[in-house]
Amino acid sequence: MADKVEKLDTALIRELAKILTDGNLGEIEVEHGDLRIRVSMPEPAAISYAATAPAAAPAAPAPAAPAPAATMSAPVAVAVNDANIVKSPMVGSSYLAAEPGAAPFINVGDKVKEGQTILLVEAMKTFNPVSSHKAGIVKEILVSDGQPVEYGEALVIIE
Repeated sequence: MADKVEKLDTALIRELAKILTDGNLGEIEVEHGDLRIRVSMPEPAAISYAATAPAAAPAAPAPAAPAPAATMSAPVAVAVNDANIVKSPMVGSSYLAAEPGAAPFINVGDKVKEGQTILLVEAMKTFNPVSSHKAGIVKEILVSDGQPVEYGEALVIIE
């Protein structure tokens, strides 16, 4: 294994870092045989996002704010039940249709079958189908077309 590490192609690591930066991704991982490479970026954005969230909290007492707060509560209640969430199997970009201009795989309110393709996640120029893990009705689509997604990120809620 030491020989493999010494012969590691640094160009591959640079290319992974470039994909990470260009795709605005937090992490990318590649596995080939017994070689596994993970490149990740620090997440300072989480700190600024956390600072933004408390700023929105003081605005909540305003009469217009309770409605968004109620809307925000519903997805949190649904998100607690992991059985309803389809998660991203990898880091990449989400696509809601097979090609630009085509009809989306699913819409909110659609009935889906277990194993049905509901979207694609593209990683390193390979489009990987994401299937529904259960039959049900699409309650919410949590990503937009072309949006970067992380491993394990919630994509769709199916009840």
